[in-house]
Amino acid sequence: MTGSDPPPASRRLPSGVHEAVRPGHALLRLETTESREGVLDGAWWPRSRDIGAELPALLSVLTGHLGPVTRVGLDTAAWEGLPTRIVVDDRVVHIDSFPVGDDTVLITRGDQDVFSLLVIPPNATPEAAHAAMAQAVRADNITQAEQILIDTGSAQVPPD
Repeated sequence: MTGSDPPPASRRLPSGVHEAVRPGHALLRLETTESREGVLDGAWWPRSRDIGAELPALLSVLTGHLGPVTRVGLDTAAWEGLPTRIVVDDRVVHIDSFPVGDDTVLITRGDQDVFSLLVIPPNATPEAAHAAMAQAVRADNITQAEQILIDTGSAQVPPD
């Protein structure tokens, strides 16, 4: 490698969490950008597709880092029991159903500050989830969520 070559992409997760990644974790790189295309702000590995069981914990953690969350955008086809609103920490969070794909969740803080999180399928292996989360939180990542899941072997395989 010469002095002008870029460093190889790291598969390590930030802040030492690479040792403890398991379903139910969220990793965040809290940086807003004007363009949301191709940029992810973090990753979430829910334990199931039961949004009523999974979303409150994620929103509590996000509220602690971002402040009050006002909206969540999810793909209705990807989740069981998708409500129109949920109460988290005594605040109502509106749930919007969008055809964003089951590989992304959109979190809105305030009126326009949107964060996009990669959603790791609950049945992903720890190795595949680890690789997908590591890619999603890289500051220079321009790969779409769906492609990250395919590249890392995290993509949900439809049953036969």
